Amino acid sequence: MNTVTTTGPRIAVYSGTFDPLTLGHEDVALRAAALFDRVVVAVARAHHKKTRFSLDERLAMVQAFADARAPGRVQAVPFEGLIMDFCREQGACAVVRGVRNLSDFDYESQMAAMNRKLNPAVDTVLLLPQADLQCISSTLVREIAQLGGDVRGMVNAVVAQRLGSV
Repeated sequence: MNTVTTTGPRIAVYSGTFDPLTLGHEDVALRAAALFDRVVVAVARAHHKKTRFSLDERLAMVQAFADARAPGRVQAVPFEGLIMDFCREQGACAVVRGVRNLSDFDYESQMAAMNRKLNPAVDTVLLLPQADLQCISSTLVREIAQLGGDVRGMVNAVVAQRLGSV
């Protein structure tokens, strides 16, 4: 069993592209903030995929949520590279991942095992969003908004406005 002893604040990293930030992401971040002293939302530069929003826009959306719902507990920080290296830089003891379904669980358990090989001092914590939020994904939100659908029940008001869904 891996035992981590820390004398400072317990920091968790919650990583993703957040393109866009959804209510499911927010729920996971708030659950993590209840478990840890500080949650760093690591917004990926995402060079490997085409994003709807720029890195700066995604950071701004995450930080606006953090300031409104978890001031001082959650902060948005850009990152690229290996998440375990980022965790080391941030002094994190855990990575938080949202899991909506069995497919997510399968993928995240494989990632957790690999991350443990890269940095055994960092645990992975899997959190389920509220049941009514588990069907929401950024990909579906982008597609619904692009087709003129109303995404206000899937994202906060700031994000909905940026998607043109208000």
